[in-house]
Formats: sequence, C-alpha cells, structure tokens
Amino acid sequence: MRKFKEFIIEKLILLCGLASIFFVLLIFLFLLKEGISVFKTVSINKFLFGKNWYPISEPAQLGILPLILGSLLVTLVASFISIPIGVACAIYIAEIAPTSIKEILKAGIELLAAIPSVVLGFMGMVTLVPWVKNIFNLPTGLTCFSGSIMLAFMSMPTIVSIAEDALYSVPKSYKEGALALGATHWQTIWRVMLPAASSGILAAIMLGIGRVIGETMAVMMITGNAALLPHSILQPVRTLTATIAAEMGEAVVGSEHYFALFAIGIVLFVISFVINVSADLFLHKKK
Repeated sequence: MRKFKEFIIEKLILLCGLASIFFVLLIFLFLLKEGISVFKTVSINKFLFGKNWYPISEPAQLGILPLILGSLLVTLVASFISIPIGVACAIYIAEIAPTSIKEILKAGIELLAAIPSVVLGFMGMVTLVPWVKNIFNLPTGLTCFSGSIMLAFMSMPTIVSIAEDALYSVPKSYKEGALALGATHWQTIWRVMLPAASSGILAAIMLGIGRVIGETMAVMMITGNAALLPHSILQPVRTLTATIAAEMGEAVVGSEHYFALFAIGIVLFVISFVINVSADLFLHKKK
C-alpha cells in the first residue's frame, strides 16, 4: 500500500510538471496563431526594426524598435541599480546580520515582494516623478529614469531572496576552512562564499531582470509612454508591456493593430523564455 501511494504521488507530480509545459506551449501557440497574421502585411524586418509606431495611421506604421529599445533601456538602468544593492543586501543578511535582525529583514523583503505593482506605480507617480522633475529641471518627471528606479525597487526582493538562499546553501565547511587558514571575514565572503554561490546569485540576477522586463503597470504609469527612439534616460519611453496593456482594449479585433499587439506578445514571450532558461542553466550549473 505504501509503495502504491508513493507511485500515485510520483505520477501526480509528473502530471503537474507535464501540464505546466503543456500550458506554456498552448500560450505560445495562441500568440503565434494571432500574431503571425501581421506579417502578411508587414515584413519581420520592418516590424522589428521600424522606427515608427503609429498603428492607427493610414497606412499603419508598425515598427517596434522604439518599444524594444525602451524596454531594454529601462531594464538596463534598473539592473545597474538593483543588482549591486540586491547582492549586497543578500550578503549582509546571510553573513553579517545578527539572527534577530536577519529574521526581520527577511520578513520585510518578502513583504515588499507582495506589494502589487499598481500600488508601487501610484506611489512612484506621487513621490518619485515630482522628485525627478525638480532635481533634473525637466518638463516632466515621467521618464525612463523614474521607471528604472521603481523597477529596481520591485526587482530587489527577488534578487535578495534567491541570492541569500544561494549563500546560505554554501557548506559551512567552506567558511570554517577559510577562517581556519587565517582569512578575514571579508576575505572569506569575497573569495570563498561568493564564488561558491555564484550559480545561485547569477540565477537571482537573471530572474530579477525577468521581473523587470515583464512588468506592466508601473512602467505604464511612470515612464511617460512616448513611442520614440530613446536618446537619454531622462526622456519618456514606452515599453513592450505597456504598449500591449494600453492599446489592446482599443484595438479592433481582427485588425492589423490587433495582430501587431499579439506579435509584440510573441517578442516578449521569447525574451522572457530566454531569460528564464538562462537563469535555470546558471542555477543548475556544475563545476
């Protein structure tokens, strides 16, 4: 009876895993079915590298290069902010903070991860946007820089949690051996703990980047939504996710605009898939 129960549980777990893969494939096929129709009227090259996004003009101009560059710029700036701070916080929690403070910090980080993005976007509009406008003397604070700061704040809980788990999972014998050989606490962290946990830390960084590039509401509320080629982080930009969220409700079903938005979804799906697969490879990398 015990073996039979274990057999049933194993098969249920296998079924859940196969179901998740099946659902992902269904989502991709649905996006492909709807989005590929746009390439009957516009070439893939013009769609990906066109500089103008005017989907309701006559004729429609469906170039998503400004949207791709806007997403990449926001993600890049947010990563520059969140990665050093997130990894430093993970090191402090895992290796330096006293036990009592460690528990408080971990609970606070998990609480930050639970805050809805629309709430953070509203907070950014009220506090961060006026600050950026006044500090840099800009006509508007709805810029790429504002969105990047808020997205960095949103991705840090993911980076801190996973990186802290990676550092905590390093065998204690590594640390004890380094200290026994005369290394200082910082030398042990820098030359022993971080290299040993590098796979998990890289996975945390990749998943944090995935959270940034897939975010919708916060960037739609803060970045200004200007579909223009970005030349500075202090100008409004529009991301791929914000374009879908802002325009899908207005697009006529079956129109060229409608299919173009699904094609943007395909681009986002591919980017997110590559990021998550890269994170998984880093996480399971063996030396």
